Amino acid sequence: MMRQTSERLAITTRRGLNEITSAVEAVVEASRVREGLCTVFIRHTSASLLIQENADPAVQRDLEAFLSRLVPEGDPLYTHTAEGDDDMPSHVKAALTRTSEPIPIADGRLVLGTWQGLYVWEHRRRSHRRQVHVHVIGE
Repeated sequence: MMRQTSERLAITTRRGLNEITSAVEAVVEASRVREGLCTVFIRHTSASLLIQENADPAVQRDLEAFLSRLVPEGDPLYTHTAEGDDDMPSHVKAALTRTSEPIPIADGRLVLGTWQGLYVWEHRRRSHRRQVHVHVIGE
């Protein structure tokens, strides 16, 4: 029997990668879907989603450092600075990354690799409360 459910998660972030794997796994478990698809979508333009290694925090720090070097704050090219020097760079970072992640479900669990975790990547300097929509469909 085909089932589907959705839930909105409110995630308090800090700059960098904020792991949400367990929160999304809880939505999948509550859905009772054994085989299907989980789609995760962030409802913001200055943060993104990422599946990445969750074993070594150096990976997360290095990704943050690399993207910050690639898209620096305070570039005179930016005209959209209404919310500060990190405003436009955050939009560029979100445009270069992803706002949704589809993850298969098998045996009632997310099909993630051994060292994979799902993250909200906060691109702004200050903490935010981000809305993440989780949709689960399957049997």
